[in-house]
Amino acid sequence: MPELPEVETMRRGLLPIVGRQIDHVEFPQIPYRPIAIYPSQTELQSRCNGRKIQGVDRVAKRVIVRLDSGDSIVMQPKMAGIAMLSEPPTEMHTRVVFHLAGRQEVDRFLYWDRRGLGTVCLWNKADIEEHLGPKQLGPDAVTVSEKDFIARYDRCHKEVKVALLDQKLICGIGNLYAAEILHAARIHPKMRCDEIPRTRWRRIHRETVRILNEAIEKEGSTLRDGTYRNAINGEGTYQMKHLVYDREDEFCLSCHRGRIQRIVQTQRSTFFCPRCQR
Repeated sequence: MPELPEVETMRRGLLPIVGRQIDHVEFPQIPYRPIAIYPSQTELQSRCNGRKIQGVDRVAKRVIVRLDSGDSIVMQPKMAGIAMLSEPPTEMHTRVVFHLAGRQEVDRFLYWDRRGLGTVCLWNKADIEEHLGPKQLGPDAVTVSEKDFIARYDRCHKEVKVALLDQKLICGIGNLYAAEILHAARIHPKMRCDEIPRTRWRRIHRETVRILNEAIEKEGSTLRDGTYRNAINGEGTYQMKHLVYDREDEFCLSCHRGRIQRIVQTQRSTFFCPRCQR
């Protein structure tokens, strides 16, 4: 679930670790499937221990912790992961703990994952370019220009909802926010990209930037399962602003007449109002 707003919230929450030194790395023993870690635990420990943290960035839906060695700790939350500082929602799902040197209020950061689908990697600059460079990911959804945004979509033959999830076109948008963006822009999710007029693409771009930035301000969306939390184990609040996502059969909050429908596109649920999004 964590999409661009949630991962950006994680990034901002980790900023207190900048300038700190990693003392040691712990891999708690828990009775669940292990997450993917690269390289081996032993090598990751040896390359992180004693290193100073120079910055915390976000690329698409990944948190990047930059070290003074040129390596970066790359945490990809996928469905149910969190990069955080504070006590995790449950200790039994804590996967990696980075303990910090010195006696300060912030003494660690960690990666927690209830479902075990996320990854923690230590990549050098070449690895970052290979996996997260422009050959793999499109521009970021909150900073891409209108011109570039439209150029990447308007000749695409995919259904628009499916295209918004394609990280090689524009990165950061996931299932939840794609549904909210298309509702705000009044675009049916099954319309083909190349059938949408450029004037309406401008509106999609405008709503993309607006909704994602507003969700960042609200620290993301914590859904019914309560899995997503911010870096200090608090809830996001953008779920209070959802107009269509996970509201099947409820009256539309925009027109108050249509009922929200759910369809499946590429094995993902899509929610929309058939009156607002003809």
